[in-house]
Amino acid sequence: MANKNKNNKPKINIYWFYASIVFFIISIGLLGGDSNIQNTQQTDISSFENFLRSGDVEKVAIINQRYARITLNENALEKDIHRRVKSKNFLGQENISGPHYQFEIGTPELFETKIQDIRDLEGLNFSVEFITMENRWLDVLLGFLPIIIIIGIWIFLMRRMSGGTGGAGGQIFNIGKSKAKLFDQNTEVKVTFKDVAGLEGAKEEVQEIVDFLKSPKKYTVLGGKIPKGALLVGAPGTGKTLLAKAVAGEAKVPFFSLSGSDFVEMFVGVGASRVRDLFKQAKDKSPSIIFIDEIDAIGRARGRSNITGSNDERENTLNQLLTEMDGFGTDTNVIVVAATNRADVLDKALMRAGRFDRQIFVDLPDLNERREIFKVHLKPLKKSSALDVEFLAKQTPGFSGADIANVCNEAALIAARNNKKSVGKQDFLDAVDRIVGGLEKKNKIITKEEKNTIAFHEAGHAIVSWLLEHAAPLVKVTIVPRGQSLGAAWYLPEERMIVRTEQMLDEMCATLGGRAAEKIMFNKISTGALSDLEKVTKQARAIVSVYGLNDKIGNITYYDSSGQTDYNFTKPYSEETAKKIDEEISVIIEKQYKRACDILKKNKTKLSALASRLLEKEVIFKEDLVKILGERPYSKEKLIKKVKE
Repeated sequence: MANKNKNNKPKINIYWFYASIVFFIISIGLLGGDSNIQNTQQTDISSFENFLRSGDVEKVAIINQRYARITLNENALEKDIHRRVKSKNFLGQENISGPHYQFEIGTPELFETKIQDIRDLEGLNFSVEFITMENRWLDVLLGFLPIIIIIGIWIFLMRRMSGGTGGAGGQIFNIGKSKAKLFDQNTEVKVTFKDVAGLEGAKEEVQEIVDFLKSPKKYTVLGGKIPKGALLVGAPGTGKTLLAKAVAGEAKVPFFSLSGSDFVEMFVGVGASRVRDLFKQAKDKSPSIIFIDEIDAIGRARGRSNITGSNDERENTLNQLLTEMDGFGTDTNVIVVAATNRADVLDKALMRAGRFDRQIFVDLPDLNERREIFKVHLKPLKKSSALDVEFLAKQTPGFSGADIANVCNEAALIAARNNKKSVGKQDFLDAVDRIVGGLEKKNKIITKEEKNTIAFHEAGHAIVSWLLEHAAPLVKVTIVPRGQSLGAAWYLPEERMIVRTEQMLDEMCATLGGRAAEKIMFNKISTGALSDLEKVTKQARAIVSVYGLNDKIGNITYYDSSGQTDYNFTKPYSEETAKKIDEEISVIIEKQYKRACDILKKNKTKLSALASRLLEKEVIFKEDLVKILGERPYSKEKLIKKVKE
C-alpha cells in the first residue's frame, strides 16, 4: 500500500503555481501601501462635489498627485446615501475611520483650485493634505516580474511542443513523437462510402485497399502483393479528405490520420523522428493504414531552390518517409494513403511504384455525379416537394463537392432569412448567384449615365452569345451590383471533354460583346471591360502558346506540365518567337472584337430594346431574350427540327 502511494504522488500543476505568484503580486500591490484601501468605495468628481456642498467631507487626501481619498464626518456616516461605505470587509471590520471614497483627480492643479473655490463659496471647514506613498515590496516584485514572465513563457512553449498538459516538466523529450490521430474499432467514425457520392472510380480503388486489409488471402492466394500506397490527387474541394474519412469508417483496422505540416518543427531532426515513430506505431498495430493529408508540405522535390540550405530539415523528413515506405524490412502490412492538390511539385522518388503504387485522380464531378452529391447534401434539408435535383445539377457546372455542400447550406440560410417553411428552387438559384457573383449591393451609388452604360454592356454580352453557335447559352442578366462587378450575365456552359478552336473563338467573341456594345452605342469605351479583357487575353495566349491552335506559330506548345519551368526568369522560346506570339494574340483578340461589333451593328435595334428592358427590370431571364431576339438560332430544339425536315 505504501508503494502504491509512493508511485502515485500528485503532480504539481505549473499553472496553479503561476496563478499563485500573480495573486501574491496583486495582493501586495493592493494591500502593501495602505491597509484601508480594501474598504474604499469608488466614486467620481461630481459626486464628490455634492458631498462637499452637503458638508459631509471631513478630510481630502491627495495621493501621489493621481487620486483622492475622501474621509466623511460622523454626521455624514448616519445618512442613508453613505451607508454602503460602512459595510464590513472579509475580516468583519467596519470602515468607520475612513477613507470612505476614492477617485481619479485628473490634473492636480485644477482639482486643488476647484475645491478651494467651493470652500470659499460655501464657507466649509475640511482639511486637505498631500501624501506620497511608496510600496517597496511592489517595486521589488515588479523588478523581477519580467524574468518570471520569460521563464513562464519558456516553460509553456516547451510543454505545448511536447504535448504535455500537467506536471512540472520533463516531457520535452516527447517532441519527436508522432502527432497522428488514431481511429480504430474503439473510435466512432460515422462517415462511410455511402456518404461519398460521385467518386465511383476513386471509391472502387480505395475500397479495394480496404478489402485487401480485411481479407488478404483473397489476393495473396493468386500471388498478388498488397500495395504500398495510394495518392489521391485532385482540385480543392473534390472530396479527397472525405474519401479518407470513409476509409477510416469502413476499415476494421487501425487508421492513423495527420497532416503533412505535423511533421515540420523548428528543431532539427524532429520531422524524421516523428516519421519513424508514426511507422513504428503503425507496424505495431498492423495491418493498418496511414493517411497523410496535404503531403506536399514535406514531399516537395528535393534540391529545388535550395540555395541557402534552409530546406534541409524538410528534406531529411522526406528522406525518412521514403526509407520507411520502401526500405529494407518493409514486409509489414502498412498502407500509406496521401492526398494533395499539387502533385506536380512532389518528388519523383515519392511518386514511383513501390511507394505510391497508385495515383487516384479525383476530378470535378460531372452532371451525373453532381446529381448524386446533391442527393447526399439535400437529405438534412427541409426541401420543397417540387424541387428538381436534375435542374440543380445542370445549374452548377464546374462546382466541386464542397461547393455543392455550400450551395445547399446557403439555400437553407436564404429560405430561413425569408421566413419560408421549406427550401425551394428560387432559394437554390439565389444561393448559386451568391456564391458565384457575390452579395448583391442594391444600395450602391451609381449615376444614371453609369447605369445606362452597364445596361448596354451586359446587353451586348447577351446578344452576341445568343447569336453565336458555340457560345454558352444565357440564363440570366442583371445590372444590380454584386460582389466586385457592377453587372453580370449568367451562362450555362456545355460540359466538354475537348474544346475546338471555333468554340474558343465564339466564347471570346461573346466576352468582348460588352465593350463592342459600348463602342457602337456611345462611340466610347470604359474600364468596365477589365475582367473581360483579362479572360480573352488568357484564352488567346492558350490558343497560341499552349494548345498549338495557331497557324503561324504551328503545332508547338510551350506548356510545362511538370512545373519545372519558371516563366518569370526563363522562356522556352526566343525573343523573335515571343514577338510573334504577342502579335498573334493581338490579332486573334482584335478579330473577335470586330466580329462582335459587326453582330451588334446588325442588331442595334434589338440591343437598345434589350438594354431598355434591363434598365426597367434590372434582372432579365432567357424568356425576355426570346421575346426580343426570337428563338436562339443554334438551340437544340431548332437543330432537331432542321434534322427532321
